[in-house]
Amino acid sequence: MTVPPPIAGLLETALYVDDLARSAAFFETIVGLKAMFRSERLIAYDAGPHAVLLVFARGGSTEDSVSERGTIPGHDGKGPLHMAFRIAAGNYEAWRTHLTAAGVPIRGEMAWPAGGHSLYFEDPDGHMLELATPGIWPNDPVA
Repeated sequence: MTVPPPIAGLLETALYVDDLARSAAFFETIVGLKAMFRSERLIAYDAGPHAVLLVFARGGSTEDSVSERGTIPGHDGKGPLHMAFRIAAGNYEAWRTHLTAAGVPIRGEMAWPAGGHSLYFEDPDGHMLELATPGIWPNDPVA
């Protein structure tokens, strides 16, 4: 068996939602993301350097998408999923204040052994979102 080439990073993560317009309002107004692409079945958001959040209408991408440029295999998801946004440690309290002011309940917080902190809240479809400072994982140490 050969050794796999290195991974350069995580490019995309996807959430599947019941109401794309409702989710767009949440991710654009509450989270502050900017849409880079919009269609009837998905919105692609700029989630920071080299990162994209894909928000799909649930059930809208189960079939393969075939064009002259190639094929994207079908996919979908059910149940509450999880994803984390990277934030600067200095913005942790500002995020807590912002979410509270917007009426978004904070579901949990965690102080990690390596020094990072996480703040957890839900999107309108019940997906668990995390705002994480450096220091959660060994490959993302506290500066």
